[in-house]
Amino acid sequence: MLTAEDYQAGQVLLIDKPLNWTSFQVVNKLRWEIRQAFNIKKIKVGHAGTLDPLATGLLVICTGKMTKQIDSFQGQTKEYTGTIVLGSTTPSYDLESEINETFPTDHITETLIYETTKQFVGEIDQFPPVFSALKKDGKRLYEYARAGESVEVKSRKITIEAFEIKKIEDNNVDFRVVCSKGTYIRSLANDFGKALQSGGHLSVLRRTKIGDFNVLDATTIEAFIKKLP
Repeated sequence: MLTAEDYQAGQVLLIDKPLNWTSFQVVNKLRWEIRQAFNIKKIKVGHAGTLDPLATGLLVICTGKMTKQIDSFQGQTKEYTGTIVLGSTTPSYDLESEINETFPTDHITETLIYETTKQFVGEIDQFPPVFSALKKDGKRLYEYARAGESVEVKSRKITIEAFEIKKIEDNNVDFRVVCSKGTYIRSLANDFGKALQSGGHLSVLRRTKIGDFNVLDATTIEAFIKKLP
């Protein structure tokens, strides 16, 4: 069993983030539980790469001196699985906001879906969602978006190493994506819908890998807490 000294010296914890939790809430919960378990006043805890509340999957949590490694973990290649719904869009590009527009899908064939993925493999320019935690002039983009203010978002270069279609059922497209740091899968869903001359938004997202870390080796928050003294 790990000791207080072990956590202070630095641990890397793999957590399977549940739905509707923010990454920040997970960090706060684990920090509080570690402090309570060992009766320590202060311990550094941070995560390597935010997951949206509506996403599940791998969160790499660092404690103590291992928090210095967060940047290097964040920079590693990531893998996601999920579902894109074709034929409709939302302002947030996922289910955080309501559908605001619908589009025809009759022209979309399985062949067209498979062919269109090729446009997104390699280095591409991507616009982050306006509903994101990126900052502009000291404010988060989602603060502007929720206030109904329009704001100019600059595109950035990202790399998509793999974009695989796993299953197509009606307008639901299950996928697997391997991508660089800074990639927004929500933006990919939105852009994919546009490329199909329709619309698209993300309905499911799960992070499965960060570098060599795999969600199959991760534990739930509840299981982690049970292992504490």
